[in-house]
Amino acid sequence: MDRVQHQANRFSPDSLALPVIQAPMAGGPSTPHLAAAVSSAGGLGFLAAGYKSAATMRAEIGTVRSLTRQPFGVNLFVPQPSVISPEDLQRYAASLAPDAERFGVSLGEPKHDDDGWDQKLEAVLELAPAVVSFTFDFPESAVVDELHQRGVYVIATVTGREEALRALAAGADALCVQGPEAGGHRGTFTADAPPPLVPLHGILGELSDLEVPLIAAGGIATAEHTRAALAVGAAAVQAGTAFLCADEAGTKPAHRTALSSSERFTTTAITRAFSGRNARGLHNEFMRRHDGDAPYGYPEIHHLTTPLRAASAAAGEPDWLNLWAGINYRNCAEGPAALILKSLAP
Repeated sequence: MDRVQHQANRFSPDSLALPVIQAPMAGGPSTPHLAAAVSSAGGLGFLAAGYKSAATMRAEIGTVRSLTRQPFGVNLFVPQPSVISPEDLQRYAASLAPDAERFGVSLGEPKHDDDGWDQKLEAVLELAPAVVSFTFDFPESAVVDELHQRGVYVIATVTGREEALRALAAGADALCVQGPEAGGHRGTFTADAPPPLVPLHGILGELSDLEVPLIAAGGIATAEHTRAALAVGAAAVQAGTAFLCADEAGTKPAHRTALSSSERFTTTAITRAFSGRNARGLHNEFMRRHDGDAPYGYPEIHHLTTPLRAASAAAGEPDWLNLWAGINYRNCAEGPAALILKSLAP
């Protein structure tokens, strides 16, 4: 058995020196250096495979392994059925046209794709990282069985009991229980479902009878938050926003600046205007303009707004950028990931 498989077989949340997992944050913030720094410091670092090619994901796994001998995870988006009509898509594109004109770009092709699902599954089966987690649904048991045969620990992202039971029936080793306090996309299995409003601790209570490790995600930004989650049954916590301003994070400069602009951005809100899927971020001008007319439609709307968001980031204009952040974003601090991890430890 090679080192990677042996390492994977030994993983469980209980094996972490610090019961803190760095959330996978697609779109830039999660980098190999961030994942390696967190894992090396006693937590569990994560790579986000969403929105990138399988080849890039493979390369990032290799980079993390060159930086640390500790376990780390890789997160995959499960493919979604299309839920948007051509008419709604065309209507929303027309609504976005003035924004695209403002930045001198064309809107993206609103294609429906599976984010390279088969190629990414093939890669994680071959490379066998210690942990693989899934978001937006959970794969069939045959896929989970293959990962288990490679010694991979499998985590499902769930937002309620029905999803939890489905994931456990398919073989999940642990559940990442995501509350509405979390920043970024809500991991609901149904793309066009209203966002569940039961708070994190309430969901943990609903799942407390399940004999499986629960990982608490949503609003974890201080040691006190960690202790509170552990006290109601979590085996570990997962934090994303807390690491957005880490030295090793790939967070866009405009996003970093917005997180510290307490007078300009005063709250977070849930929106589907950027991607066609519910996600929490700093409430900005784009959300104010489009929350009222944005339809559900992931990933078509994600692709439609990609050039606009890229131009906004390049211009350093956060009001047209998806500023994903959880409710406790004011606790986000700059510095090395190892120190941020230590600040979250119970």
